[in-house]
Amino acid sequence: MDDPIPVERAVDHGTARLLPDIDRPRAWLLTVEGAPQSYVDLDDPTHLEFEYARRLAHVLDGRAEESEPLDVLHLGGGALTLPRYVAATRPGSRQDVVEADRGLLSLVAERLPLPSGSGITVHAEDARAWLERAPEDSADVLIADVFGGSRVPAHLTSREYAGAADRALRPGGVYAANLADSAPFAFLRSQLATFAAVFPELALIAEPGVLRGRRFGNAVLLASHTPIDVVGLARRTASDVFPARVEYGDGLRRFMGGARPVGDEDATGSPEPPEGSFGIG
Repeated sequence: MDDPIPVERAVDHGTARLLPDIDRPRAWLLTVEGAPQSYVDLDDPTHLEFEYARRLAHVLDGRAEESEPLDVLHLGGGALTLPRYVAATRPGSRQDVVEADRGLLSLVAERLPLPSGSGITVHAEDARAWLERAPEDSADVLIADVFGGSRVPAHLTSREYAGAADRALRPGGVYAANLADSAPFAFLRSQLATFAAVFPELALIAEPGVLRGRRFGNAVLLASHTPIDVVGLARRTASDVFPARVEYGDGLRRFMGGARPVGDEDATGSPEPPEGSFGIG
């Protein structure tokens, strides 16, 4: 069989490339404008290459008993890495994926098609607009992984947005967002304060080096109205190739410091990452 070749295509928000992994026969890296967006192994959707994706998967794994179906709302689609993971590990799950870039969705559907009966429904729309119309109490887990280029858009960082997420989640549901920042963590701290204004329970998953301000990197913010299983999360994240730390309670409040919630009128997107910040984990 011929070796797979890279695919490059103009999409709505720049140039997307699908790059084959020479070590895995049907695995692909998706980049948009040179920034890594997703990694998918069509033969093994449970293989998660990116560190942040594994951490989000740990959240999903701990949400219910093994193999129990979940209703999951994904804001941000990319190559549908986590929806494929849920479909493989929790058959019968119902998943909605909201992705604004129609060109990207077309490329993914053509080159990385979903398996039949996956239970995944894809919506080509702005994440905030779709969320504000989502049925109330309809999701067990809401995953937010939306980047415009390499930045989280401002309209997905406000207290009003957090309220819309709260409305879509069932009682006991969990919000999990992939964010990115570096010291002095103005953006990350403001996000914690913003979600603390809506949700009483918060946690943060990140590599110790990121939390110590040594480098720019990803952090997963968790929010809920019921206690988060931080012990189980700490156990799962500690076993990763790149172990992460779970911050919560007093430690997280100290990290948050005097940060204040932001509304739609003063919300800002996440900072532009330094060149070369993101890669495969």
